[in-house]
Order: sequence, then structure tokens, then C-alpha cells
Amino acid sequence: QVQLVESGGGLVQPGGSLRLSCAASGSIFRLSVMGWYRQAPGKQRELVAVITSIGITNYGDSVKGRFTISRDNDKNTVALQMNNLKPEDTAVYYCNLQPPNIWGRGTPVTVSS
Repeated sequence: QVQLVESGGGLVQPGGSLRLSCAASGSIFRLSVMGWYRQAPGKQRELVAVITSIGITNYGDSVKGRFTISRDNDKNTVALQMNNLKPEDTAVYYCNLQPPNIWGRGTPVTVSS
């Protein structure tokens, strides 16, 4: 059973940066698409960024140019570097692995002065 554990969330001022990390157990990591999603209070979960097993990336429109997703297949980790954070980036951020669609428990990010 693959498990995902996120870390790195917290409180940051607008314009600041945070780096989220997700550690995966299990041997299927190398073949999986890894992603970060977020859910703000009262809103639906939305795509932040995904990265394929060979490093092809895709980003949600609202984070393009500010966030960068990366993965380390040797360490079974995926990271999300978030720069120039805005209050509207406030949400719980979830790590996702596909297939077979496994979610972490999430890490909260709050952008506020």
C-alpha cells in the first residue's frame, strides 16, 4: 500500500516563498504521475501542478510562472516550490499519485500579512 506524506506548509506573508515536499512509500513511484492539488475553504479541489515519470510538467493557470514542481525518483519525493505567494494561494495542499489515485492527508498553507 503506497502512502503519501506531505510537509512544508505554514504561514507566510504575501510575496514570500514556501517549499512543499511529499514523500512516497512503495516501489511504484518511478512509474507514477505525481501531482499537487489544493482546496480552499468553500471551494472545489483544483490542480496546482503535475509531473510525469519522465519529468513533463503541467500547471494550473493561476500558478504558472510562480510555482515549480520537481521530483526525485531516487528518493521517492516530489516537491513544490512556491514563490511570490498571494493570499488567494491559501488552501490545504494535497499530494497525489496516479495510478491508482492515492492522496496524502494534506498540508495547510496560509498567505497573510
